[in-house]
Amino acid sequence: MYAVIVTGGKQYRVMQGETLRVELLEAEVGSELKLDNVLMLGGSDGVKVGDALKGAVVSAKVVGHGRADKVRIVKFRRRKHHRKQMGHRQHFTEIEITGIAGGNK
Repeated sequence: MYAVIVTGGKQYRVMQGETLRVELLEAEVGSELKLDNVLMLGGSDGVKVGDALKGAVVSAKVVGHGRADKVRIVKFRRRKHHRKQMGHRQHFTEIEITGIAGGNK
């Protein structure tokens, strides 16, 4: 069984046992999360969307927090003596999907 969830403004297709990196969440390492913004459930019995998902929940465990690799931004104007360099490291939370509970039929 798989689910499509929304967290941090992004959509993720998840299955039980997967680990993934999402935008930073305010949760302690080792704590349990309930992600209730489920867009779709799929499995051997077909696909559920819309009103069939009332009460659907994806549970996850926080594995850790961190920062991604640095992204370099360079702005350059030729012949103008202009060069600007910037960098950015995005914070993330790594979660492990522990269960997917379906909604009403």
